[in-house]
Amino acid sequence: MTIKTALLSVSDKTGLLEFAQALAQRGIKLLSTGGTAKLLREMGLTVTEVAEHTGSPEILDGRVKTLHPKIHGGLLARRDSIDHLETLTQHGIETIDLLVVNLYPFRETVAKLDCSFENAIENIDIGGPAMLRAAAKNHGSEAGGVTVVIDPADYDTVLREFDHLHGQTSYGFRLSLASKVYAHTSAYDGAIAAYLSSLAQAEPAQDQVPDRETWPRTLTLQLHRQEVLRYGENAQQLAAFYRDPAQPIGTLGHYQQLQGKELSYNNIADADAAWDCVRQFHEPACVIVKHANPCGVAVAHSVNDAYQKAFSTDPTSAFGGIIAFNHRVDVATAEAISSQFVEVLLAPAFDIEALAVFKTKKNVRILTVEMGSGQNDIDVKRVGGGWLIQTPDAHDFAENSLKVVTQRQPTVEQMNDLKFAWRVAKYVKSNAIVFVGQGMTLGVGAGQMSRIDSARIALIKAQNAQLSLEGSCVASDAFFPFRDGLDVVIDAGAQCVIQPGGSMRDDEVIAAANERDIVMVLTGMRHFRH
Repeated sequence: MTIKTALLSVSDKTGLLEFAQALAQRGIKLLSTGGTAKLLREMGLTVTEVAEHTGSPEILDGRVKTLHPKIHGGLLARRDSIDHLETLTQHGIETIDLLVVNLYPFRETVAKLDCSFENAIENIDIGGPAMLRAAAKNHGSEAGGVTVVIDPADYDTVLREFDHLHGQTSYGFRLSLASKVYAHTSAYDGAIAAYLSSLAQAEPAQDQVPDRETWPRTLTLQLHRQEVLRYGENAQQLAAFYRDPAQPIGTLGHYQQLQGKELSYNNIADADAAWDCVRQFHEPACVIVKHANPCGVAVAHSVNDAYQKAFSTDPTSAFGGIIAFNHRVDVATAEAISSQFVEVLLAPAFDIEALAVFKTKKNVRILTVEMGSGQNDIDVKRVGGGWLIQTPDAHDFAENSLKVVTQRQPTVEQMNDLKFAWRVAKYVKSNAIVFVGQGMTLGVGAGQMSRIDSARIALIKAQNAQLSLEGSCVASDAFFPFRDGLDVVIDAGAQCVIQPGGSMRDDEVIAAANERDIVMVLTGMRHFRH
């Protein structure tokens, strides 16, 4: 079936003029609406307005313009049905063979900080999704059907198909475009549902518990496949990376790969952990991650100094690790890194000279990620037969929330190290114990069933790296249930401890801290990470 009539109605006008001109040159009649019709006419194209085509004017401030039998009949009539075609003739309805529509920018509108509820509602497209769904439903069979285009990136492909098949499109091609449409309209409806559900979720005050009933009853996730990975966590597992189309600025999904082998499942998971950790610091920082845990973290006056300090925490674990920086990487830092085996490097930018250093190491994956404070709106974990959904642990302490509970008070330097240790501990798997000193990790104990064992592992790590823990500061991601864990870190040399508090035995633990003459600071918030 030759394409004779096309209806074009788009909010994203990227490439539209060239596409419409190409259609007109191929003898295709153009129908259009509103701003799209005006633009095409201004460029000298012959366009029939939908209102003229249907004989019905736009009404209700443009809310009703394409909801008409001459539009939906032209889209939905089966080309292989004599009855359908006779009905069109009886009612004077022309077939619409090509539909080019993209929708009001609802997601972009509600993302604006000054978006009003009224503006959000007006950007819920009604006629567009109705036409898209009608056209996609009637993509037809080998006998013919409607070609529906929602993505400007497909314009050139449509023209090539059209020319190759002498004014027609193949069934397989139409089916592919139809599936793309339903994925898009599903995501569009999901975004609307999420927005309306969020209106009930008033932001709680810092000392209030969020309302547990504000979660939507139906949760829609729409993701775009970015790449198929070589395998999953292990070679026998299949894997792919999907991007959230509404990824916040600063999150890993914005990465651009400058060189190196394709990323693996574990590369991406560890890179995310490293990137999330490093971007919470303002001063030059370096985070080295191995198997989802930071094995070295440091802040300094330069990225090179930060790297040297982070690497010295645990050189053994840093072998084959993921390294993230929050500032531009210079040539001196690149030369220092090049002497070790590294899987992935992440930074906001790399100097040209720094990139040249890695040219000989073609397997090293180098990623740039735009800095930003954006966070995912939800964390998702798959369990048997369902999903666990939670808000991300994006909370950073407020200065007035830190409570010194011991007789000994921290110095300015000690308080800075305590804050640094607390921020690192948030990214270490529970149970987490982190020793720090002078802006660098000295020993990290992660993922143990016992907090005492985590403390002992952190001590062993420091000893292996020949780092002294005398006078160090320690962060614990959750409270000390007994004083025994506290005694272990003090015996190792710690003089300051930061922890959430909240144990039934807080008084005993605080008394032990006073007995041992150390500083203890409570945050009032734990950071379990499983």
